[in-house]
Amino acid sequence: MNPAKQQIGLELPDRVAVRGLSDRKWPIRYDAIERLAIVLDFVSIVSAAALSVWLFGLKSSSSGFDLGKYLGPAVLVSVLFVSVMKLRELYKPTDLLNFKSQFWATFLAWLGVFFFLAATVSTFALEQHIAHDIVISFLLIGFTILTVNRWMLKDIIRRGLAERRFAGRNVVLLTDQSQKNDPAIVDALADLGFAIEQHFVLSPSDKTRNHDKTIARIIEYTRSSDIEEIVVGADPNFWPELNDILAQLRVLPIPVNFVPTGITSKILRQPIREFGSAICIELQRGPLTSTDLILKRGIDVVVSGLALFALLPLLAIVAVAIKLDSPGPVLFRQQRCGFNGRRFAIRKFRTMSVLEEGPTIVQAQFADKRVTRLGTWLRRTSIDELPQLLNVLDGTMSLVGPRPHAVAHDNQFDQAVSNYAFRRRVKPGLTGWAQIKGCRGPTPTSAAVEERVSYDLWYIENWSFLLDLVILMKTPLEILRGRNAY
Repeated sequence: MNPAKQQIGLELPDRVAVRGLSDRKWPIRYDAIERLAIVLDFVSIVSAAALSVWLFGLKSSSSGFDLGKYLGPAVLVSVLFVSVMKLRELYKPTDLLNFKSQFWATFLAWLGVFFFLAATVSTFALEQHIAHDIVISFLLIGFTILTVNRWMLKDIIRRGLAERRFAGRNVVLLTDQSQKNDPAIVDALADLGFAIEQHFVLSPSDKTRNHDKTIARIIEYTRSSDIEEIVVGADPNFWPELNDILAQLRVLPIPVNFVPTGITSKILRQPIREFGSAICIELQRGPLTSTDLILKRGIDVVVSGLALFALLPLLAIVAVAIKLDSPGPVLFRQQRCGFNGRRFAIRKFRTMSVLEEGPTIVQAQFADKRVTRLGTWLRRTSIDELPQLLNVLDGTMSLVGPRPHAVAHDNQFDQAVSNYAFRRRVKPGLTGWAQIKGCRGPTPTSAAVEERVSYDLWYIENWSFLLDLVILMKTPLEILRGRNAY
């Protein structure tokens, strides 16, 4: 995203390279995309039901299939699905641009609605009135159409923003002197289809008199022109004047919107909480809530305990193989930094002929001579990490979280990456978001560390039970790919 646009309160993708910005506008406004997506989903779901009934009629060679019997349930499914997606704010254009996120959200919401209806049908013993073939067909066709909808909407929105195709709203832009020559607000509004008819600038000198004069000009211009909205962009230093300006603009029967700039835009993107009658902005998310911690810990204990029991024969075979392959202990223990910087001893199957510990530790490299014959295979398959299930069971680690590094490497990374320590706000994990994104193996450069840290911080800020489940399901696939595993 353009850094300038990140400084204002509008989240837009960068404009792609095009031969020229088109003067031909589409008959739809950017702010109407949400309503369009809702109507499209509703119609698509009902159409999917009708298509399923029609296909069932062809299959059964019957001309008397009853479409009306299924129309009511189809409308109910439409209402439930659209309501779920709307409550999760997944119809916003900025969310529709993320197809991957939309795909999984649609998949879960669609299945959730069907499970709810299945439970309802079972409770009231309505199975005999419904053809199972039609229901299965509706489930598959409906999800397919909803997925295609999201792919189309993503392309439409991206093209509309890139080529400024969205129909415009005539607006007046009011800024202070600091925003006078800044193109960020102007470009962002133009991308969304806003046509800036006039740009007024408030002078910093002789504030009250000049401001009153400027506001009077805005009111006069707005009343004599086809202006639909006023957009105000101002630096925080100018905020004391806003109340007086807004009081004067209230005589106009049109919306007045404020576009925050600089650090204010970043702050206002954070979650809002209430302390009694006071409103506060969460500048930094702390460790997981008490409920989250209980849920996560419960899953860690149950899954790690069952996994250790199920994998006991494999662990025993690997232990014997290590003793036969090379001299030394079966397990390798090394100090790592855990939650809140507390040190703990991580457990791994020994894969090297040396047991390094101390202020200087060399990361494993491709064809590393320190790695034993068996160790090469253990590291490639990540079987050497399985003893960390004991760390998960004793509470020093979690199944999912940022991967812990050796203390010596932590000290280096702390100096190289400013926000590296933030990843210690949760327990380290056996696997993590960074790992399924391909960040495995050594981190030879600061850029590699920063990439891994960015994934870890995203995981911390966006944790959910579902996210942990996705990571656990994708980890075996990443292991099979074998990227950077040596």
